[in-house]
Amino acid sequence: MNPPAHTTLADRKPNRLLKESSPYLQQHAYNPVNWYPWGEEALTKAKQEEKPILVSIGYAACHWCHVMEKQSFENQKIADVMNEHFVCIKVDREERPDVDAVYMDAVHAMGMQGGWPLNVFLTSEAKPFYGGTYFAPQQWVQLLQNIANAYTQNRTELHETAEQFVEHLNISDLERYGLKPNGQQATEESLQQLYFNLSKRFDRERGGFAPAPKFPMPTNYLFLLRYYTYTQDKTALAHINLSLREMAFGGLYDQVGGGFARYAVAADWLVPHFEKMLYDNAQLITLYAEAYQVCRLPLYKQVVYEIIAFVERELMSDAYGFYSSLDADSEGEEGRYYTFTKDELHRILKDEEPLFCKYYNATAAGNFEHGRNILHRTQTDEAFARENELELEVLQEMVKTWKKKLMQARARRIRPGLDDKILCSWNALMLKALADAYYVFGEKHFLDLALKNVVFLFEELREGNKLCHTYKNGKATVDGFLEDYALLISALLRLYEVTFNEEWLQQARHFTDYTISHFQDAADGLFFFTDKTSEKLIARKKELFDNVIPSSNSVMAINLHQLGLYFDAETYEQAAATMLNTITPLLLKEPSHLSNWAILYFNKLSPTAEVAIVGKQVPQFREELSAFYLPNMLLMGSTYKSKLPLLADKTPVDGKTTIYVCYNKTCQLPVTSPAEALKQLQSSKQENKFPAL
Repeated sequence: MNPPAHTTLADRKPNRLLKESSPYLQQHAYNPVNWYPWGEEALTKAKQEEKPILVSIGYAACHWCHVMEKQSFENQKIADVMNEHFVCIKVDREERPDVDAVYMDAVHAMGMQGGWPLNVFLTSEAKPFYGGTYFAPQQWVQLLQNIANAYTQNRTELHETAEQFVEHLNISDLERYGLKPNGQQATEESLQQLYFNLSKRFDRERGGFAPAPKFPMPTNYLFLLRYYTYTQDKTALAHINLSLREMAFGGLYDQVGGGFARYAVAADWLVPHFEKMLYDNAQLITLYAEAYQVCRLPLYKQVVYEIIAFVERELMSDAYGFYSSLDADSEGEEGRYYTFTKDELHRILKDEEPLFCKYYNATAAGNFEHGRNILHRTQTDEAFARENELELEVLQEMVKTWKKKLMQARARRIRPGLDDKILCSWNALMLKALADAYYVFGEKHFLDLALKNVVFLFEELREGNKLCHTYKNGKATVDGFLEDYALLISALLRLYEVTFNEEWLQQARHFTDYTISHFQDAADGLFFFTDKTSEKLIARKKELFDNVIPSSNSVMAINLHQLGLYFDAETYEQAAATMLNTITPLLLKEPSHLSNWAILYFNKLSPTAEVAIVGKQVPQFREELSAFYLPNMLLMGSTYKSKLPLLADKTPVDGKTTIYVCYNKTCQLPVTSPAEALKQLQSSKQENKFPAL
């Protein structure tokens, strides 16, 4: 990595971050700040010199992280103040989510709003006493001087404050919210309450959830899809379709190259923060694939295919690992790579530019900075074709040609920065997404990508039953976190359902047993975020709330529920039930922050269908069944005798491929066609549902 072009020869000496693998840390390698990575060297230095610590946390695609770096961390005078008074530590939050979670919680405890960049001041013992997010240069240098003076003159008081924050950090969320197992069972009345509380935040005009900024939050809609199938509540379905259409038509979605940005700044989904994250796009593949099963809208299929093409083209390594993100900025401007002026569009498209601009709502004035246009749609292809007297097929061919020409034009631009570290947890989300897409659409290429990715993960980020969190430059580092195990287990379970290769189930079980022994808190049954053998921070946290990524505990609870059924393991099922039961009182009040838990609640409302296929036509029968949306179903199959409990005593009837539909280990009459099995499944569904609201 080269120093910035504007530096002089005397400024070119790099700091310690040059040797780090994280692209975010390397971005700061030529700052005049004497940055350290998080680790023993920096923490020991602070203790020995009795200096306060400044820990600054961000990530490579973070726009305001770049702004603060340019304004403050590249400023020699400001850097001198930082170097004189503090041990300065840079942290990539994606590489060390454990460190980020502890100090983000501390800032919240201080009454501040969190976000990135996150800047937290610690005692020499790494205990927090003040923090915030972005600071303008003058404000920042004044704060540095004030903190330095206070640490010299009022150190005892600051240490007392820090101790109080550490006490707060070590109070679990269960204790904070008064949560404990209560014996409460899932009921239809509670499901309605859960939905009602979630629906209060619906933006019924533009979709999504109010207020802005708007994040995609896929698990909210995955729950709503399940709620709709159970209740046939048309209001729920309408909100799903409104939201998914508005997201796909808006500037949040890259209309040219596919893929979603991280969030939209306003209610209309038009202006995004342009960074593209692997975790968002992976989960949105799953969401749009499931929504397609329910609604059969071609737009949803198109989005799935385009996201996968984007990820394969721009976020996949030669070894089939998936990179983390693309930056929002290029050429010093946010969104420049993705936006166009009307003149640029005319040069690219010539006579077709007016129709293109009508389709994508581009104008001479622009709708973004510097007269540039964020392309977005307001009409379906069918409506636009009618309005402009075009055959639908002709319009769609024109759109494909436009996209190809604009992609060629973008290829000549300076690309946004790529964060090319490979994270186990985010790759697991993408692995599951590819398996989900294959399950719904039967596109063999999606399965091929999934199988190549899982081989990469097992070869590069696994040591026995132990996982590493991050991989770059041929080296895996950082002990795996609960999210790595939970999300990989979830992906392996889905991979089994689309291949019926029992190796994936066995691997999921091995990882589960490791997780139970290394992460679970025997006192309450929930799981810590960090391995008991990993570095000890000032607090060991449990992740309960679902955010842009579902909480590792909610994912783990669903895994345990499914594995308990697959392996007839009562201990797994009971563990899942206890976890859900503990969370339920809070879930019913705050479903928008616990929507992945809500999916497990839905699964517990009625027995999970256990569907076993045996015989020579297992793949074909699986494919026929997977065309239908059956969210509370475990699918298994074998062309040979299996040792799985749910397959062990099941054989083909009269030599024909046979399907067994079972609930609570009790099977209905075996049938020899997917259509008959579907009737049995739908009959059971009718028995369990309640009238639409």
